[in-house]
Amino acid sequence: MAAADDSLAGLALILRRCDSQGTPPELLGGLLLSPDGDRANVLTAEEARQVEERLNEALARGEPLAGRRYPLHRRQCPGQEWEISVSAIPLEPAAAVLIDLDEGQPARRRLDLLYRAAANIGASLDITRTAQDLVDVIVPVFADYATVNLSDAVLAGDEPPRPIRKDFRRVAVSEPWPAGLVQAGDPIPLPPDLPAARTLERGEPVLMTSRSRILQELAGHTRVMVPADARSLLVAPLYARGLLLGGVEAWRTGRSDAFDDEDVRFLQEIVSRAALSVDNARRYTREHTAAVTLQRSLLPQAPVDLTAAQTAGIYQPAGDRAEVGGDWFDVIPLSSLRVAFVVGDITGHGLQATATMGRLRTAIQTLADLDLPPDELLTHLDDLVLRLAEESGGSGEGIGATCLYVTYDPVTRRCAMASAGHPPPALVQPGAAAAFVDLSPGPPLGVGNMPFEPAEILLPEGSVLALYTDGLVERDDHDLSDGMDRLCRRLDVLCRPGRALPEIGRHLVAELPAAPPVDDIALLLARTFAMPATDTVGWEFPADPAVVGDARKLTSGQLAAWRLDEMALVTELVVSELVTNAIRYGGAPVGLRLIRDRHVLICEVSDSSSTQPRLRRARETDEGGRGLFLVAQLTSRWGSRYTQAGKTIWTEQPIGDLAA
Repeated sequence: MAAADDSLAGLALILRRCDSQGTPPELLGGLLLSPDGDRANVLTAEEARQVEERLNEALARGEPLAGRRYPLHRRQCPGQEWEISVSAIPLEPAAAVLIDLDEGQPARRRLDLLYRAAANIGASLDITRTAQDLVDVIVPVFADYATVNLSDAVLAGDEPPRPIRKDFRRVAVSEPWPAGLVQAGDPIPLPPDLPAARTLERGEPVLMTSRSRILQELAGHTRVMVPADARSLLVAPLYARGLLLGGVEAWRTGRSDAFDDEDVRFLQEIVSRAALSVDNARRYTREHTAAVTLQRSLLPQAPVDLTAAQTAGIYQPAGDRAEVGGDWFDVIPLSSLRVAFVVGDITGHGLQATATMGRLRTAIQTLADLDLPPDELLTHLDDLVLRLAEESGGSGEGIGATCLYVTYDPVTRRCAMASAGHPPPALVQPGAAAAFVDLSPGPPLGVGNMPFEPAEILLPEGSVLALYTDGLVERDDHDLSDGMDRLCRRLDVLCRPGRALPEIGRHLVAELPAAPPVDDIALLLARTFAMPATDTVGWEFPADPAVVGDARKLTSGQLAAWRLDEMALVTELVVSELVTNAIRYGGAPVGLRLIRDRHVLICEVSDSSSTQPRLRRARETDEGGRGLFLVAQLTSRWGSRYTQAGKTIWTEQPIGDLAA
C-alpha cells in the first residue's frame, strides 16, 4: 500500500510478494520504488509512463482504478517476466495505491508455454530440428539451460536398443550454452548403469533439487556435464511406444527456484508430446534413408568411361521435409560400341516412387538390349506404365513418369533421342555456346496412345550433353525457363576442355540456392568421343554365295593391317557363317563392317530382312542349323538389332594383348 499527493511526487510502490509463486523478496527487491527510486529497475520507461498516466487519471476523476495489469522486469533476471496488478483508490488529500504480484500469472505462463510447445514442436520431420525446437520452448521461461540427448540409433532412424547402452549423443542445447560442457553433436560420457539412467528407462523422470545431489549423482563427470552455478536438475524421458528415445535435461541456476513436483508434471506433459514428434521424425528418417539407399543402389555407382563417351552422374535427394522421389539416371552400353543415356522422374515420393523407378529402370535396360530406336522404346515403356497402373488398382499413385532416352554412336557420331514429357538435354559443342537440343517432348509416360517424336543430331568429338531432372532447374524463387537459362550459362563457364565431368557436376549442384531442394536432383553429364576412321572398315556385297570367299579374304587382309593376325582364323569363320546366312535367308545388299576397339573386335553383317535369327541346337541328322551355334561358341557376345533397312547381326571378340 502506498500513499501519494496530488502530483504523485511522493508515490511509493510497494510489492506484496505472492507466496504461491514462491518468488524470494531479495529477487524482486521488496520495495521496488522508493520515493527517490528508479522505476527502470522494474519497469521500462514506457511501462512506467503508462502506470503514472492511469494513476493520474484516476486521481483527477476521483474514480478508483481496479486491477490494471502491467508486465514487470528485473535487471537481475533478464529474459524473465512477471505481471503486476495495480489498483488505486482516490482519498483526500492523497491516494491509496496497491501493487500486487499477480497470482494467476504462473498458470497463464504455463498455458502459454504449452501453446508454444504445441505450435512449434513437431513442425519439422528432421530429428535435430525437432529437438532444438523443444529446447527453445523450455528456455528461458521454464529453465535457465536445457539439452536434448538421443540414442545414436534414433538419429539413424532405428529403434533404440534395450537395455540402455552407452550410445547417447547430445543433439540440441539452449543458447548460450557454457563452453566447457558437452556440446551438441558430442557423445554423452555417462555410463549406462547410473541409477538415473535406470529410472529413465522405466519412463520415469529424475528430479535433483540440490547442487550436492547433482554432484553426487554425476561424480566424475561434473566438469563436462554440470553448469557452474547449477542448483537444480530435472530430466524427463523421451518415451514413445514403449521405447526410450532419449532424455531432456532442464537446469535451473543461480537464484532461480529449484524444480518442484508441479514442475515435474509440467515438463512431463511437454516432453510426452515432443516424444511423439521425435519418434515420427525417427520413423520418417528410417523410411527416407531406406528410400535413398535403395535409389542409390539402382543408380550407376561410379563415373563410366566407355569408348563412346565418358559420363558422370549426381543424385541429390530432396531436403528438409520432402520425401525422396523417383528421379534416376542410367548409362547403358549398347551393341557396336554405342551407348544409351537415360534420365527420368517418377511422380510421387517415398518408397513407392523408388520401387516404381526400379521397375522402369529394369524395363528400359531390357528394351535397350533390343536396340530399339528411342521413340519406339518410349512407346513400349508407355505401355508398361499403363499396365503398372492397372495392376495398382487404377489408383495411379507413383505411376506417372517422364523420361528422356538418348543413344550415341561413336562410329557415325550420330545422336538420336526422344522425350516423354521430359526437358530437352543441354548441349555444349566445342567452341560453341551451350544450348538446348531442339526436341519436342511427347506426353509423360502413362498417358497412352500418343506418339513420341524423335530427333537426331551430329555431334563433334568432345561435345558435352547434360541430362537432368526438373529439381536442378526449377526452384521456388524462379520458374523452369529461368532455371534452364541459368543452367546454360553455368555450362558455358564450367565446360572447358580437360575439366573432369564429376567436378563440373559438383559445381552445378553446389551453386544452387542455399535452401534445401524441394525435389530430387538427378544430373547426368556425358562427353562424347569419336572412333578414328582407321579403326573401322566396311564393304557391301550382292546376295550371291560366291562373295562369301571375298568376304573372308577382305576380313583376313584387314586383320593383318591391324596386326590382329592371330584372330584371323576365328573371325573368318564367323564372317563366313554370318554372310552365308544373310545371303540365304536375308536379301541384298549384304553389308560387312569391322570395328577395332582397344579391347574388342566387332564384326557386323547386315541384310534387308527383318526376321530375327534364332539360336537352336541341331540334331545329328540335320544338315544345317549349326551356324549361329558356332558363332555363339567362338565369340564372347553376339546379338541382332533392327535397322531402317532390315537388321544387323553383330559379334564381339576380345582382343586382349594381341595387337602390338
